[in-house]
Amino acid sequence: VQLQACGGGLVQSGGSLRLSCVASGFTLDDYAVAWFRQAPGQERDFVAHISWGGSSTYYADSVKGRFTISRDNAKKTVYLQMSSLKPEDTAVYYCAASKINVATTTPRRYDYWGQGTLVTVSS
Repeated sequence: VQLQACGGGLVQSGGSLRLSCVASGFTLDDYAVAWFRQAPGQERDFVAHISWGGSSTYYADSVKGRFTISRDNAKKTVYLQMSSLKPEDTAVYYCAASKINVATTTPRRYDYWGQGTLVTVSS
């Protein structure tokens, strides 16, 4: 069972990036997926959540209107499209999967975690 997060990098303020989270070893269709992020010295914060089939999404206020979460179950992949990036978006971004099909911002409610991908936004 594995989640592989990728797509991070260095981008200028106002730019865009798309993160991907690829699942292997389990059926992603049966899991809701969320993105979290963790800046140096800070706690891991919730960013966005998408339900099993993708019909329901939920965002942290700090990214609402700028980030979009989506999924392609056939490709076993969840995406996070990030636009209008700000320096305060700089963090390691993690994807996580949960059997609970209700948006939850609590990290311990998630069963599987990816290894994280670093996003750096320069001013």
